[in-house]
Amino acid sequence: MNAETSLSSRPYFARAAYDWIEDNRLTPYILVDATLEEVEVPRQYVNEGRIVLNISSTAVRELSVDQNGVTFLARFGGVPMRVTLPMIALLAVYARENGKGVFFERDGDLHPPPSAGNKKDGQKPSLKIVK
Repeated sequence: MNAETSLSSRPYFARAAYDWIEDNRLTPYILVDATLEEVEVPRQYVNEGRIVLNISSTAVRELSVDQNGVTFLARFGGVPMRVTLPMIALLAVYARENGKGVFFERDGDLHPPPSAGNKKDGQKPSLKIVK
């Protein structure tokens, strides 16, 4: 498998963030781009084309995060629903309590670190000791 046909890293980072948040007894939330046709979420909770959902193990059942996307069963206003979204619609997985998690570009995987664009052509990356 070459770089052009490799699997997306998005589901791996999303699942890792979810696991880290749950292991720290925090509440995992996802931010979803609900404007995509394939997104199946309760439309009454969509605000400005986005929806935030609690995906904690106490709030959902049958959570699946894989290359195809995110799916789970949840109740909204007491009504059960299967939530389905393609991976490209997942914008973030973060902890409600502190906002820590991963945030994705709409068309890429992760936001680049702030210094990623500062490297001059041909210059090797370097480490700096901070005291």
